[in-house]
Amino acid sequence: MSRRRSTFLIVNRHARRLAAGALLETLRSVQHARVIETASLGDLEQAAHEIHREHGELVVLAGGDGTYMEGVTALSRAFGDSPLPKIAFAPGGTVCTVARNWGLRGDHMQYTRTLLDAIAGERITVTKRPTLRVGARIGFIVGAGLVSRFFEEYEAAGAPGYGGAAKIVARVFGGSFVGGALAKRILTPVPCTIEVDGTPAPFDRTSLFCASVVEDLGLGMRLLYRAGERADRFHVVATPLGPARLGPQMPLVLAGRPLLGTRVDALAREALLRFSSEDAYVLDGELLRTREIRIVPGPEIDLVTPAD
Repeated sequence: MSRRRSTFLIVNRHARRLAAGALLETLRSVQHARVIETASLGDLEQAAHEIHREHGELVVLAGGDGTYMEGVTALSRAFGDSPLPKIAFAPGGTVCTVARNWGLRGDHMQYTRTLLDAIAGERITVTKRPTLRVGARIGFIVGAGLVSRFFEEYEAAGAPGYGGAAKIVARVFGGSFVGGALAKRILTPVPCTIEVDGTPAPFDRTSLFCASVVEDLGLGMRLLYRAGERADRFHVVATPLGPARLGPQMPLVLAGRPLLGTRVDALAREALLRFSSEDAYVLDGELLRTREIRIVPGPEIDLVTPAD
């Protein structure tokens, strides 16, 4: 089978950097892979089934964190019990947190060209990486409480990328010392119950819940400092601490150290979060709503990055 038929490039046209421009044209010009542009989840599902029929060996997902999550989910559905193809992440979103944890360095355009050239020249490294299974989806980072409140603020600001996210974080951190309105809105605990490996958490509300297989949640926030340590477990952290006690702990998060005070902090096989009523949570940058979230380890993927 020719390399053109065994390598596929899926381009999410809804990703912020792929609506138009030089990065999109770079992806469209690839000659050593079949390029499929998608504009909906239906398009993505169709592409995944086509890749399965064509016995695809490598799939490059171009977009942001939501693209990676939805892409791996669609491929898992299409391939069923068959082994998944190798997967690579080309950055096309505003943040691309998962790709930054697993190989992305520097400028999006430069890294994309380096990645595509490495694939064409077979100068690649393949590394097994863990995932999360969150309901019917397969992803990498799931959060609630301050995580979802932060993303609501981020989306309301027009998803301004790393710089805009950093400004929001700075406002929350500063406001936590003086009772600021933004800090209070983002860090105030929400009613819920949490179970980790069948053991209930010793609190009935949480200001922060996060489970992840990547260590850095963005901007150097190493809250899940044990993420990726084991393929059969993920790191989960939760706390009921309010703004005045949680906000000032940001230096610990940046240093990759445990939070202080009442908390859950564990490598887990299963986590269950139940809200008192439907509430928001975030899965790889996608804001969703539910009353219950069940998280278990997902399938390992063979991640392709440029060889050093």
